[in-house]
Amino acid sequence: MNTALDIPALLDALTLEEQVSLLTGADFWTTVAIPRLGIPAVKVTDGPNGARGGIFNGGPQTACFPAAIALGSTWDPALIAEAGRALAEESRLKGAGALLAPTVNLHRSTLNGRNFECYSEDPHLTGEIACGYIRGLQSGGVAATIKHFVCNDSEVERMSIDSVVDERTLRELYLVPFEKAVKEAGVQAVMTSYNRINGDFAADHAPLVRDVLRGQWGFDGLVMSDWFAEHATEKSATAGMDLEMPGPTRQRGAALVQAVREGRVPAEDVRACAGRVLQFVERLGAFARPGIPEERAEDSAERRALIRRLGAAGCVLLKNEGERLPLSASARTIALIGPSAETARIMGGGSANVNALHRITPRQGLEAQTDATILSAPGADCHRWTPVLQQPMAVEFFASTDLSGEPVARAVYPSSEKVWAGEVLPGIDPMRFSARATLEHTPAEDGEHLISLTSAGRTRAFIDGELVVDAWESWSRGETYFTFGCDERIVRRTLRAGQPLRITIEFSSPTEVDVAFKALRLGLHRPRGETDLAEAETLARQADVALVFIGLNDEWDCEGLDRPDMRLPHGQNALVERVAAANPNTIVVLQTGAPVELPWIDRVPAVLQAWYPGQECGHAIADVLLGRAEPGGRLSQTWPVQLADVVTSQGDARRYPGQGGRVVYEEGVFIGYRHHDSREIAPRFAFGHGLGYTRFAWETPQVDRTRFAPGEAVTVSVRITNTGARAGSEVVQLYVADVHSRVERPAQELKAFAKLHLQPGESAVATLTLGERAFAFFDAERGGWVAEAGEFRLRLGASSRDLRAELAVTLTHDGFTAA
Repeated sequence: MNTALDIPALLDALTLEEQVSLLTGADFWTTVAIPRLGIPAVKVTDGPNGARGGIFNGGPQTACFPAAIALGSTWDPALIAEAGRALAEESRLKGAGALLAPTVNLHRSTLNGRNFECYSEDPHLTGEIACGYIRGLQSGGVAATIKHFVCNDSEVERMSIDSVVDERTLRELYLVPFEKAVKEAGVQAVMTSYNRINGDFAADHAPLVRDVLRGQWGFDGLVMSDWFAEHATEKSATAGMDLEMPGPTRQRGAALVQAVREGRVPAEDVRACAGRVLQFVERLGAFARPGIPEERAEDSAERRALIRRLGAAGCVLLKNEGERLPLSASARTIALIGPSAETARIMGGGSANVNALHRITPRQGLEAQTDATILSAPGADCHRWTPVLQQPMAVEFFASTDLSGEPVARAVYPSSEKVWAGEVLPGIDPMRFSARATLEHTPAEDGEHLISLTSAGRTRAFIDGELVVDAWESWSRGETYFTFGCDERIVRRTLRAGQPLRITIEFSSPTEVDVAFKALRLGLHRPRGETDLAEAETLARQADVALVFIGLNDEWDCEGLDRPDMRLPHGQNALVERVAAANPNTIVVLQTGAPVELPWIDRVPAVLQAWYPGQECGHAIADVLLGRAEPGGRLSQTWPVQLADVVTSQGDARRYPGQGGRVVYEEGVFIGYRHHDSREIAPRFAFGHGLGYTRFAWETPQVDRTRFAPGEAVTVSVRITNTGARAGSEVVQLYVADVHSRVERPAQELKAFAKLHLQPGESAVATLTLGERAFAFFDAERGGWVAEAGEFRLRLGASSRDLRAELAVTLTHDGFTAA
């Protein structure tokens, strides 16, 4: 902090009303400025895979980085720090001093809608990747905002669900990444979650915010609420939650001023919160450089290359029988099949969504690198909501809510979907307006089509003057648009190819949901069926190799709602079966933000998990398929055989999705591989699994001591040699098992890892150090970490199931560290 700024003196000069005004955003993205005292505003922007800026969709373009699960799958904190530095540059291009990222909630379930936005099921891996991200971002002068504090591990009833979790589980799993970020990376801001934790909303949670985050961990930065997530004027201020977002205020303002004057909130608590807001503004350099720059886009070749490299580094080669990958140069005809073959699946949905500078499709990526003949067919659908029309939509706006009067503004949007977050157009009240959208569409194919409406606001759609879809009188709150929108309304109509349609959509903003977030979406699509499957099968027979691009998209992997199951939607599984039967040289490229069931896995020789690799999607995937880059990823989440194998899917609704407004973390510390290993459930692919294009030899590992006392560290080293003909990387993973314990502990837990990049014939030593905490469990009664005397097994491997060596060490006597 710049010592030239005297924050206590500045607080003294502020009236109570002015101090309180600092504790709520001025609008959706900026803090409050107080010109009379020279206090500037600062701007925040959504992340984590890009810096979107102040317009929710359709704003200035920005670089789109791989989704967090892809970054977590790199197991490479140093590389992720490079991404953080680049994201700092992107944030500054949008005039923002803080990026709302990273997301470090854990993969408790495979169905979480924001699984893609989180790094891993494992707290240690999540924490290490997050620290790399934070260090890189903050080295570029932009504050990281780690989120969501804490236990926002599902999107079911996300605004109100009560996560019931014991303290040991909190400490050993869900709080670990936040603790590491505070203590090791110096994160500057923390965002609280929507949900309750053991009864209290996260933004009002004094035991977690005031006592743990600030008291025990020493965090002196800013705590902000998630958007519209503050519920209690008094409790949030006394808990030390500094900044209510967005503005204008809902819980503070005059209500907080009155609470102070009536003695219900101590004035010193408000002063402390205001002081941290001022400190945050100062740390971002805004006092020295006041003013928020205009948003702009910048297409950088260096940034494109980094995103491409990150995409390949996160790709996980799940299976490669007969070394079908990389593709042989003899493959002169390639059948490119699937709903994602000619669509760039670059990111998940929700607040992570950005207007990407590029969207490179797999076909574009392959065509740029090979002169093979490419045959293409979609074969099946992938969507969750009926696809929108990618053509201009003209909209006229009214100052009334019933389309009366003359239009007060007009705009044209590039598709049949538009979201307004906080601001519509100048002079239009986002809470009270109406609009009429028009577009003309000519179907390309005969047949039955789906026509749909989804809206945050009331809508109805007409075709050639006939009302066809109504979400006006019958509008009710559903799961779309962060739960601010209605559920999709769909009708079926037989349409003729070449016959133009004039489509009109009427919109009115007021609903029972009192937030300034409005949206309308018209979908129109011919669903794919048997004809499309047969076409794909025919092309597969004609090709040397069939590449099937299947998976999910940003509607399934999306903030606001979980997935209903682990199955691939529509006919994608049937598509793989048909193509594999037609061509034994079938390679599947999966793009999902979470594991899915793979009923055809034994009938295809190779499977590559590409996640959502950012704007250079097609280039990164082609690099891996053609061998220009190694598939550098290792699974950061256990891949179950079936949904029933997941700990949250054991038939107890209290555990998931929740019951009576509560979700009980009854499994305790046994999630992911901890559950599979301890309960002896075989995964489809183990945590940490990932193949490459070369081979590695592991020498016998060494440990620097076999007996150690509390406070001493244990260091394990192992020499790895690349014995293959290609450059590659190996991830050395170290798991710790407590042989005897008075509490039930997982069979093993990841406590250290190292990623080695080796040329052919090159050797390197992985050195892994374990402190006392690596051997400890949390004792809630004693309020600290207990490492029990006795024997521990140190297991080294390439995954949680591919273990190469085991060492025994003994802790000579009990150790205890207070929380």
